[in-house]
Amino acid sequence: MIAWTMLSVVFSTSSFAQNEKVVKKIIEIGKTDNQTMEHLDILCNRFGGRPIGSDAYENAAEWAAYKFREWGMEVIMDEAGELPVGFNRGPWFGRMLAVDGMNLHFATPSYTAGTKGVQTGHVLLEPKTQDQFDRMKGKLKGAWVLITGENNGLPIDYSKHGDHLRDSIIALNEEIAKENSGIRRYNREKADSLPEKKALSYVEEPALFYRQMREAGILGIIQSAPVPIRVMYDRKNIDSMTFETLPAVPDIKLDEHQFAIIEQMAKERQNFFLEFDIRNHFKMGPIKYYNVIGVIPGTKFPDEYVIMGGHLDSYDVATGGVDDGSGATPAMEAARLIMKAGGEPKHTILVCLWAGEEFGLLGSESWIERHRNDLPKISNMFNRDGGPTVPTGMSVSEAMWEDMEKICKPLNDINPDFPFVLEKREARERPLQAWGTDSGPFAVEGVPTMTFTTGDPKGYDFSYREIWHTERDLYNKSIPEYQEHTAILTAIVVYGVANLDHLLSREGYNLPSEE
Repeated sequence: MIAWTMLSVVFSTSSFAQNEKVVKKIIEIGKTDNQTMEHLDILCNRFGGRPIGSDAYENAAEWAAYKFREWGMEVIMDEAGELPVGFNRGPWFGRMLAVDGMNLHFATPSYTAGTKGVQTGHVLLEPKTQDQFDRMKGKLKGAWVLITGENNGLPIDYSKHGDHLRDSIIALNEEIAKENSGIRRYNREKADSLPEKKALSYVEEPALFYRQMREAGILGIIQSAPVPIRVMYDRKNIDSMTFETLPAVPDIKLDEHQFAIIEQMAKERQNFFLEFDIRNHFKMGPIKYYNVIGVIPGTKFPDEYVIMGGHLDSYDVATGGVDDGSGATPAMEAARLIMKAGGEPKHTILVCLWAGEEFGLLGSESWIERHRNDLPKISNMFNRDGGPTVPTGMSVSEAMWEDMEKICKPLNDINPDFPFVLEKREARERPLQAWGTDSGPFAVEGVPTMTFTTGDPKGYDFSYREIWHTERDLYNKSIPEYQEHTAILTAIVVYGVANLDHLLSREGYNLPSEE
């Protein structure tokens, strides 16, 4: 029995000798020549914000493919879909022209209209009833109109469906106006002994007379926006856009503090003007978009996979430094470290930089739909899309424990400031709907999507809500030492899983299906 144990230890050491050598090399290179932040610099500060359909996204995809090839990897430009038109954001500025004028702090959602050069106009409060609209319709031409509601990142829906909804509310408010007229008459005529009736409230809807105001010749609409300003894209209309039917009215989301000042001035009917220059540009489509997939072929099981990555696209009011530069670039660097360390995994590693995550998980869902036969052959899908905090641990199932314990053992040798703890994971119900990042569609299909738990042990006070789809999602919001450590750790874990003699067991990962 003792002899068998000794033989087992010798065999185990021999089996993991190459793995150990590669892991040590990954750590060495990762500590002395870590390029994670260089990748992020290029992604953010040379290309900028990267919505699909933009030149910036296409440039970033070509660059990522170029880097994968440079590192000796195979590359798949995986066509995931197309958009009817493209969009590029240029510079934008605005100011209030008045005695106490000010430069304006604002943004516009992607795939919405810009101005026709520099446009200057007076300011009006939007009408809320047909009577109000009729009284001011002659003054709407050339006006910037303040609308109610609070910006949630999305533009006003100018589709036929949106117009129909607003028309129904206008009709309802007309009925309320009639009832209020009766209430006012009652209050005037009532005996002093009868209690006064309260007027009914109108149904609130931002830009209620949007179509009518547009036809009257307004310059644009302006809505109050909490700071930092969040903008996304026109998800209601993008699929039906053509180059001949592009949006025509700028949809401006203005700093709530400045909005309050301008709104008060408009209520007082002061004489002042706003001036905007918004360079939102469209290009003719269709515009195809691609997942960029770097491939490190498996030497023994080339048709079995480990996936790592994050989404390459981002919103363009900032530069996508966190969402999801903090996921895409550590994955790229992890791939470089594996290649430079001489890693030759037994299973194929796919480094997937997904397209269109921000537009609804388009790239990952497309890939799954076209590779359903490959899903049972994926050991794990590692996805990073939660910010630039540092990995502190992972929860794994009982069936995966022995494998993952060996794989994760070197992680505490990288940097003592960032201890890593492996914990047991209880089986969970398989989700019926994808959550809001690219691992979601894989989880729905039963593919393991173990990911790292993360933290901020050095207290950099990172807030994901501050950058999520806002103007502050910039390069300098990522945390270099966390990002660099993430790349090293990811390389070790992904390479370790890919170098097993088997796929990770799915036993006990999800609860048994009731079907």
